[in-house]
Amino acid sequence: MEKSLTRYIWSNTRFQQIWILMVVAASMIPYFLSFDLPKQIVNGPIQGTGFEVEGATQTFMRIQYTLPYFGKVMFFKGLQLTRFEMLMALSLVFLLLVVINGLFKLYINTYKGRLGERMLRRIRFELIDRVLRFPPSQFKRVKSAEIATMIKDEVEPMGGFTGDAFVQPALLGGQAITALVFIILQNFWLGMIAAGIVAVQGVVIPRMRKRLLELGRQRQLTARELSGRVGEIVDGIGTIHGNDTSNYERADIAARLGLIFSIRYDLYQWKFLVKFINNFLAQITPFLFYSIGGVLALQGRLDIGQLVAVINAYKDLPGPLKELIDWDQSRQDVQVKYAQVVEQFNVDMLVDPHIQAVVREPVGKLEHSLNAVNLTLSDDSGARLVEHVSLEIKLGETVAIVGASGGGGEAIAEAFGRLIWPDSGRITIDGTDILDLPESITGRRIAYAASDAYFFHGTLRDNLLYGLKHAPLTKVEYDGTKAAKYKWNINEARLAGNPDLDLNSDWVDYQSAGVTGPHDIFRVVRPVLEAVMISQDIVDLALRSQVDTTTHSDLTSRIVELRQALRKTLQDENLDGLVVPFEPKVYNPQATIGENLLFGTVKRPMMTNLKLAAHPYFRSILRESGLNVDLYKMGLEIAANAIELFEDLPPDHPFFQQLTFMTADDIPAYQLLLQKLQGRDFDAASPDERSSIIRLSFAYIEPRHRFGLLTDELMAKIVEARLRFHKNLPDDLKAVIERYDPKKFITSANLMDNVLFGRIGYAQADGPDRIRVILRNLFDELGVYDSVLSIGLDFDVGSGGKRITNVQRQKLNVARALLKRSDYVIFNRPLPALDQRVQDQITRNIMLDLHEEGHAPAIIWVLANSSLANLFDRVLVFDRGTLAEDGTHATLLEKNGIFKELVS
Repeated sequence: MEKSLTRYIWSNTRFQQIWILMVVAASMIPYFLSFDLPKQIVNGPIQGTGFEVEGATQTFMRIQYTLPYFGKVMFFKGLQLTRFEMLMALSLVFLLLVVINGLFKLYINTYKGRLGERMLRRIRFELIDRVLRFPPSQFKRVKSAEIATMIKDEVEPMGGFTGDAFVQPALLGGQAITALVFIILQNFWLGMIAAGIVAVQGVVIPRMRKRLLELGRQRQLTARELSGRVGEIVDGIGTIHGNDTSNYERADIAARLGLIFSIRYDLYQWKFLVKFINNFLAQITPFLFYSIGGVLALQGRLDIGQLVAVINAYKDLPGPLKELIDWDQSRQDVQVKYAQVVEQFNVDMLVDPHIQAVVREPVGKLEHSLNAVNLTLSDDSGARLVEHVSLEIKLGETVAIVGASGGGGEAIAEAFGRLIWPDSGRITIDGTDILDLPESITGRRIAYAASDAYFFHGTLRDNLLYGLKHAPLTKVEYDGTKAAKYKWNINEARLAGNPDLDLNSDWVDYQSAGVTGPHDIFRVVRPVLEAVMISQDIVDLALRSQVDTTTHSDLTSRIVELRQALRKTLQDENLDGLVVPFEPKVYNPQATIGENLLFGTVKRPMMTNLKLAAHPYFRSILRESGLNVDLYKMGLEIAANAIELFEDLPPDHPFFQQLTFMTADDIPAYQLLLQKLQGRDFDAASPDERSSIIRLSFAYIEPRHRFGLLTDELMAKIVEARLRFHKNLPDDLKAVIERYDPKKFITSANLMDNVLFGRIGYAQADGPDRIRVILRNLFDELGVYDSVLSIGLDFDVGSGGKRITNVQRQKLNVARALLKRSDYVIFNRPLPALDQRVQDQITRNIMLDLHEEGHAPAIIWVLANSSLANLFDRVLVFDRGTLAEDGTHATLLEKNGIFKELVS
């Protein structure tokens, strides 16, 4: 990277800088005229100079120049104006100059801002580009939070400085020199006073600000370290809680904040001292002007108009001068920050840009073996992992790598996946080092999966297909305002040195996956998901998800068919009571009282249960039907029963999992409430107390809680209130409540609720599990299984994939590698979070079924269980960094070597 920020800015923006400097030079003309005009106004029409005779006039706006060979040329002879007319004319010219100067400033500042933001975009992209080209070892030395802070915050001032780098000194210096020259032209001695003060400010203030620069550098470093430390706390929160070290972390953070406070306090003290001295020097000059200029005016050596003009000109001198000094400090400060960024991002052995060039065309299959030649690998500390290993992996060959953990097999797999760069020796394909091959080849034709899978914030689908997103493969057609916006974005990207790749294009390489497009992607996705045994997990996610009816209309349009098929299946298997369906005029005993009252779902977040309970219409329905009193009495009974049963149990007792309407923390509050309200009628309770009690009854389910509080009479009243509620529903509630309709898909309910259209009976202990199995088979029979999988793949995995389990992340990582259909697939102990039985089953699924399904890549698998080596053509045994044994499963068992010992 260029080490000088000024040279970096000039090399990337020189044409724009030259243009804006020309505009600045042009702006000095009206700026100078605006200084001279007040003198003309005061000395002319105001004091009457030239208008001594009554009715006298003067020429206004005469334009006459003396040209070579032509002599005096009159362009405009001017207008003859009286004293009053001249005052108005000159004042209007002054106003015009104010407008012109303002427009110049508006254009210059807007252009500077755009130039600065464009440069900031360029710098940030270049830094991220360099991060993408860091060698693998570099990521073990840096903290992600520190890198993010530098790119986000520390380069921010550089964008603002870009517009000011050349324009600001030219503009401010030009304004200051213009004002100073004008003062000197009016009176030499007053001009020398102003020049002297300017010289003192220009020398003293920058010297004092050197301390500010050093403090600013310390503040930047400590803030960056704090950001990195906070990132470590977030990433290691489980370790902190597991070891009771939260107070140690608090002490560490407090110490860091104390250091930052001391630096910032010192910075503020010094900053305002410098500001005080600067302001003092700026304010001493008007004192000298008033005193000395006044004496000169009294002596007749300076007229009043000149004195007014000098004072007016000096008013515009301290501002530009102060800003020029601030600019110099900003220049030095930004240069220091830029130097720190360059130091962090100037890394040895950066990946060459051509290695990561965009390749839209399909990449042909590899046709040669993968060879390790005299390979030596070391870890970040320099400890040897592998020494002088040579081996060849042929196309289509399946190779098991076994050995003790740390024996060298894992390191070899990482080297094949380009995650470790060799100390000596190399890995080649057809004689070419894989580090010299473009990533468009190695990233597509070699797949790698290990246990430390990372998932980006997005959907399961985004992460599963991530290994196929190499280049934009379709051209998106924009029209109207979108086309204009796209054209503007592309132009700005090019001006900022960013790539003009369209993110809205379809980046998925379907051809590489073995399909023709998104319509048949599940033809290859489903077998892979089945092989890694995660299909049921994704179906479960789909059942708990809300469905986009536009995207998945093929499924939502068949919801009635699905409901009927489920009812028939339950009847055929004698499981009629497993699901109790919703019926408009019947109370559903397996649903809560609240669900029975509403008989529908609310659209969140526009409406919540609490908002609905507080709605005047809902309250009026309860009051008119008398349910408010009934539910209040029921709530008191529920509270009394719950407290009697659970008050002596510890808060973590499993019985509390069955207590849906109250938590262990709520019990003391309800005890106090019962003591206050016991024996008192409904009207004696306050509105808040009634709400707290009635809330308990809304969550009550008789078959689950079994307090014997739900009578036939009460159920009938609830159904009657439900019908009345929906009959006269106001418009504001119609917009946020979807009533249960057996012939419609309920958009605000999840897929499970839509298909069941009822509630699972609590009498069946394994009811939910049995329903999931039935639904999965039903989806398959009706041909909507792929649609359900698609809904599950829309699930947002969260930051780093933390919304799914570690087991699911590792399974998906293996699936992602398999979907690439590469020529070499490397599995480096990819499933340690799974129990051994499941690991073995997934390995067998891949090796025996998936591997032979029209695509047979070379597979290199670092096994956790040596007994599975019989599934592979060849076995490599690593021990203490060396290749100890190499052969087939049968031949190695015949020897009394390490492999036989491992298997036994």
